[in-house]
Amino acid sequence: QVQLVESGGGLVQPGGSLRLSCAASGSISRFNSMDWFRQAPGKERELVATITSRDSTNYASSVKGRFTISRDNAKNTVYLQMNSLKREDTAVYYCRAVAGDYYWGQGTQVTVSS
Repeated sequence: QVQLVESGGGLVQPGGSLRLSCAASGSISRFNSMDWFRQAPGKERELVATITSRDSTNYASSVKGRFTISRDNAKNTVYLQMNSLKREDTAVYYCRAVAGDYYWGQGTQVTVSS
C-alpha cells in the first residue's frame, strides 16, 4: 500500500514563496513518475509539474519559470518549490505517484492573498 503525505501549504502573500513536500511510504525510486496537481474551487484538477524516475521534468505553462519540482530519493520525498506566487495559484495541491496504478495524497491548501 502506497501512502503519500503532503505538507508545506499555508497562507502567503502575492510574490511570496512556499515549498511543498510529498513524503512517500517506501522508496520513490519504484515510481515511473511523480506529479503535483492542484484544484481550485469550482475548477478541474490540473497537472502542475512532473518528475520522472530519470529526473526529467515538465511543467504547466502557467507555472513554468516560477515552480520547480525535485526529488530526494534518500528521503523518499518529492518537493515543489513555488516562487513568485500569484493569487491564481490558490488551490489544494495534491501529490500523485505512478507505478502501474495511480496513488494520491490527501492534499495541502495553498492560499495566496494579501
